[in-house]
Amino acid sequence: MIEKPKSPSLLELAERVVRLGKEYGADEVEATVSDGREFSVDVRQGQVENLVEAGSRGLGFKVIKDMKTAYAASSDLNPETVRRLVRNAVSRAALGSRDECAGLPPLSSEKVDIPSLCLYDPGVRELEAARKIKLAMETERIALEDKRITNSHGASFITNEVTTVLAGSNGFLGSYDQTFCSLSVGLQAGETDEKVEDYWVSVDRFFKNLESPETVARKAVERTVRQIHPRKIRTQTVPVIFEPAMTDWLVGFLFACISAVAVYQKTTFLAGRLGERIGNEKITVIDDGLMPGKLGSRPFDSEGVPCRKTTVFERGVLRRFLSNTYAGRKLRLPTTGNSEGTGVSPNNFYLQPGPVSPQEIIASTERGLVLTRTIGHGLNPVTGDLSRGALGLWVEGGEIAYPVSEVTIAGNLEQILSQVEMVGNDLEFRSPVCGPTIKIGALTVAGE
Repeated sequence: MIEKPKSPSLLELAERVVRLGKEYGADEVEATVSDGREFSVDVRQGQVENLVEAGSRGLGFKVIKDMKTAYAASSDLNPETVRRLVRNAVSRAALGSRDECAGLPPLSSEKVDIPSLCLYDPGVRELEAARKIKLAMETERIALEDKRITNSHGASFITNEVTTVLAGSNGFLGSYDQTFCSLSVGLQAGETDEKVEDYWVSVDRFFKNLESPETVARKAVERTVRQIHPRKIRTQTVPVIFEPAMTDWLVGFLFACISAVAVYQKTTFLAGRLGERIGNEKITVIDDGLMPGKLGSRPFDSEGVPCRKTTVFERGVLRRFLSNTYAGRKLRLPTTGNSEGTGVSPNNFYLQPGPVSPQEIIASTERGLVLTRTIGHGLNPVTGDLSRGALGLWVEGGEIAYPVSEVTIAGNLEQILSQVEMVGNDLEFRSPVCGPTIKIGALTVAGE
């Protein structure tokens, strides 16, 4: 799985750190070098407010000696600085505590075809700054043409190019390039005492796949003005429909609960529950790092373990925890290719879509709430309980009746997963953690 980066010096630096670590007495060494270019522009009311164009390189590595681990990082890549950092890291490792689970993963024989993942768009580098600024300007201008919009929080255009190189004393050597770009706008509508706000963002690895300024502006306007003149409702238990963005945070909460780090630390209610039914048969959750062009895809994780497709929940049954090497050893489970730094991160972690449209889900609901936005935190992985301030749209007779504000939704993640009645067909991979529209049979909505 060796793919040389555009600059061979990155590869040479990673190999040098591994070599130096061994020379200074480390048993194992792992080094990551990153080289990135970023551009971001924020415009508001037709004026550029912030403009950033920068490049950066960084080195991070860990050394292990006698089952003791030390870490170091630097943006100063001067050879003497690097040599000193490595020498000091090996010395510091001796001051740590011995941990039988420490160590690099064994070298895998699996190979991932990096070009097939479609992670890099050369067109991103060719975009001129003037065009990027114009895209943000145009998006805000189009949005403000709607007379219902009273203010703008600004529009932004962002691009990012990153080369990642990883070398390990276990024999691993690999690299890959990736790009990201996004176009967004945030808006405000309503009178002085009843202002509402929302936004829309389009994000992709490939510039050609971004939504147009017209589309981003239109969606931001629609999402904002639908909240004008919200009403309050009384406290009740009703069906709640999660829009995709709301399913995203619910799935994100679920990820925090199935992380093997949380499991061995006993900070999740799902610890020790592999093989148990947690949700109903409509719940299948997958982590897949090998989906071409998706934002969470990568050929290997931060330990060099090849990424893969892992079924976490299968028709409601918990099948896997997502793990790095260390947490896997703690739990006597295999790593799943989800390492990120010293923890665990999702690749493309998503709730599998169903057969029905969002419109059909709404039409099936006699009375209930379409959840469009939440406020605050209120998530407890130890118990699975959640409670958040919320805004939404009230449904009467299978149709949207009016906007709702100043409510709180509360429940338990396991109960919610068990009460999913419908799963939509509108899954879009707009982030590494995502899901389609879902309908929960009954959830407490606290109002007046």
